[in-house]
Amino acid sequence: MIKVAVTGALGRMGSLVIEEIKKSGDMELVAGFDIRGAGKPLLGDVHVSEAIDLEKVLTRIRPDVLIDFTSASAAVGTVTSAAETGVNLVVGTTGFSEGQLDQMKRAINGHVAAVISPNFSIGVNVFWRLLAEAATTLKDYDIEVIEAHHNQKKDAPSGTALAAVDVLKNATGITQVVHGRKGMTLRGKEIGVHAVRAGDIVGDHTVLFAGPGERLEIKHQAHSRSAFASGAVRAARWVVKANPGVYNMSDVLG
Repeated sequence: MIKVAVTGALGRMGSLVIEEIKKSGDMELVAGFDIRGAGKPLLGDVHVSEAIDLEKVLTRIRPDVLIDFTSASAAVGTVTSAAETGVNLVVGTTGFSEGQLDQMKRAINGHVAAVISPNFSIGVNVFWRLLAEAATTLKDYDIEVIEAHHNQKKDAPSGTALAAVDVLKNATGITQVVHGRKGMTLRGKEIGVHAVRAGDIVGDHTVLFAGPGERLEIKHQAHSRSAFASGAVRAARWVVKANPGVYNMSDVLG
């Protein structure tokens, strides 16, 4: 059995990940951490541990992998502690700065294997592949990225949208990115990015390619967060067999 620990265990994503672990036939939840609800039962004999005790609990229980869906500020410390104790990682937290990503990668490299992705949905990873193919052919078209999420999401644009922008930049050679538009200005050779925060939208991402007399839209819509949870569990199953290093969901899917 693969022994799994989950941070943000009482959050929306953490709870769904635990449900996926419960349904699996090859995984066992051995620890759950959250900044609230210490002592609350999670699954079987496992109860919520305080986040401050993470390193102590990991050292004692020795899980095979830790799945993290928390906040960027919290996840950096979590990743560092897990790497130091030899625990592999699946990180679905978003909103990291470049400095935070570099700090995590330094802690991981040479010690453990980690899958870090802004989106663990299988469909989104196919979405990124389709974008690369379309952008290579339509690099002279105007390109706009529009994303929409629920009104409680703090980071904007979403990590998925930013990953889409990187795909588009690499495929087209366009370097200029404009976030929203205001005032009297002509569109240049740029990628436009727009973020919507409203209601309980789980996650919508659309990339618009517009050229002479036509437009093409490539869209992904998440109907449920379960798509992210099942992908994270799939990544956890993969990462325990991987060599030390930092990977993404594309590596998991082959």
